[in-house]
Amino acid sequence: MAARTLYSEPGVGWSTLIWGPLFALLGALAELATGGPTHVVGWVLIGVALVALTLPWVYARRRFLSLEVTTEGLRQGRETLAAERIVSVTDVGAPVGTRVLGGGWSVPRKYDELPVGLDDGTVVLAWARDVEALKTALAELAAKNRPEEQADDSRN
Repeated sequence: MAARTLYSEPGVGWSTLIWGPLFALLGALAELATGGPTHVVGWVLIGVALVALTLPWVYARRRFLSLEVTTEGLRQGRETLAAERIVSVTDVGAPVGTRVLGGGWSVPRKYDELPVGLDDGTVVLAWARDVEALKTALAELAAKNRPEEQADDSRN
């Protein structure tokens, strides 16, 4: 059975690459509107250079700042956490020095953190721009892994 995606964030969209050529086009149009010489080749080279500078940035953000919650687990940046390991996302405290998922030292700027309790009793920090949506998706995974709920299911 294929894994179903519960929540995902791409890090940044590929459409960001359009900004460089758009800037170059506006520059060429400004030259054309002012009546001076229009340096078409120069503006094309500027557009290409801006795309060349932006491409590694977009690639890095898509690789290291993307996240995906599927029925098989949580992938944050370079790190994957199996669904079976996630036990709790509510009422979990984050002690000082809690490990951040994804391989970084801290939660990325402009992202909110979410403490996640694991099956071995440790706590890790997940992060997302929309932390409530991440919490909802991880709660669905955690509900399958809680021992008390599995015991309640076996009694019924």
